[in-house]
Amino acid sequence: MARFAYNWALSEWSRMYAEWQIDNDKPKPNQMLLRRNLNAIKRTEFPWMLDVTKCAPQEAIINLGRAFKNFFEGRGAYPAFKKKGVHDSFKVSSGFFRVEDKTIKIPHAGKIRMREELRFDGTPKSVTISRTANRWFASIAVEVSDTAPQTNCHIPAIGIDVGVNDFVQDDGSKIVIPQAYRGAEKRLRRAQKALSRKEKGSKNRKKAQMKVAKLHARASSIRSDFLHKYTTSLARNARTIVIEDLNVKGMAKNHHLAKSIANAAFGEFRRQ
Repeated sequence: MARFAYNWALSEWSRMYAEWQIDNDKPKPNQMLLRRNLNAIKRTEFPWMLDVTKCAPQEAIINLGRAFKNFFEGRGAYPAFKKKGVHDSFKVSSGFFRVEDKTIKIPHAGKIRMREELRFDGTPKSVTISRTANRWFASIAVEVSDTAPQTNCHIPAIGIDVGVNDFVQDDGSKIVIPQAYRGAEKRLRRAQKALSRKEKGSKNRKKAQMKVAKLHARASSIRSDFLHKYTTSLARNARTIVIEDLNVKGMAKNHHLAKSIANAAFGEFRRQ
């Protein structure tokens, strides 16, 4: 639903913008206008949209508006159409879902059990439901009161030298990076070969696709777990963190190091 609305809005935006450039008397596209247009036609042209929460298509078009804003302001590329099975997700805004203990209630989906309760006390503002391989995740944005700044940092400053095998701190200690993708490489190769032999559209091909997706997801989770734990430890213990500047895109062009650089995730480490 969210993917369909996004792709429909992108097609309409491109058409309306081309018409506006020829005749300025015609309306210039924006996300609010497209949301109104979709609401006006969905009961007759897309009646199946009424079977799911209205937030999914509306939030998808809002996201498209942000993507175009980033494009026009030079912060991003021209929005592309979304593909099925690639970054599947939808968003539900405040007032249309409810969280109680280990359950979340979403319109038309009912109550869904979660693995854990909310970690923060506050007001849930939105939830983004996403899928990775065969696992579903709910990312809940919570508005909390201001907290006091952390004062338990006992290291004045720390410098990090990033490498493909480990991170070296200025005190000489080394933090070994788990080689998640290297470890899964042989199994991935076998799974991808098996996938290539399956007939397109068959159930066996879907099973093979899921097996490949699970292997990728496992490797990604190992890397994410390491990065989150290490960066959290740094933030809690050091007042100032210094990281060297690296041209990651340029380094990744070295085919001998590209896989190791991707596994180390320099950019994500710096972002966190």
